[in-house]
Amino acid sequence: MARFRDHWSHLHPDQDLTGMEAIGRVRRLAALANNRTDDALTDTGVSRPEFEILAALRRSPDGLRPRHLTRETISSGAATTKRLARLEEAGLLTRTRIERDRRETLVRLTPEGETLTDTLFLLQLGIDTDLLTPLTQDERTQLATLLTRLLTPIDRT
Repeated sequence: MARFRDHWSHLHPDQDLTGMEAIGRVRRLAALANNRTDDALTDTGVSRPEFEILAALRRSPDGLRPRHLTRETISSGAATTKRLARLEEAGLLTRTRIERDRRETLVRLTPEGETLTDTLFLLQLGIDTDLLTPLTQDERTQLATLLTRLLTPIDRT
């Protein structure tokens, strides 16, 4: 990132590049975190986007409608539908028609889905903790607070 900043500052010495540098580092950290999670999930039979669906359902014991899962996981409706079908086929969730509106379904984890999600959550937690190892606990808290301040006005989920 420093190399990019130096290059751009040479081309545009009148510009403040701290925003580019900060967001570039956030993007890089997110990419590295996603790669580590993808690698860790390889042997589980669940992809990272599928785990995001399982995790959203685990946080919602009463279940969620597919459109809420789409919003929660920042996915397209088609991608959510495909993932739900795969996870249902694997026996990790169920889709039940809602009585008052037969066009809608309610998605819930099966007991197997709950168990797997809890296991994968601990795996994810370990990856996240490992990535933050260079920071003290106070620095981790400060980082979370600053990122929350940045996300609050723009994140609509």
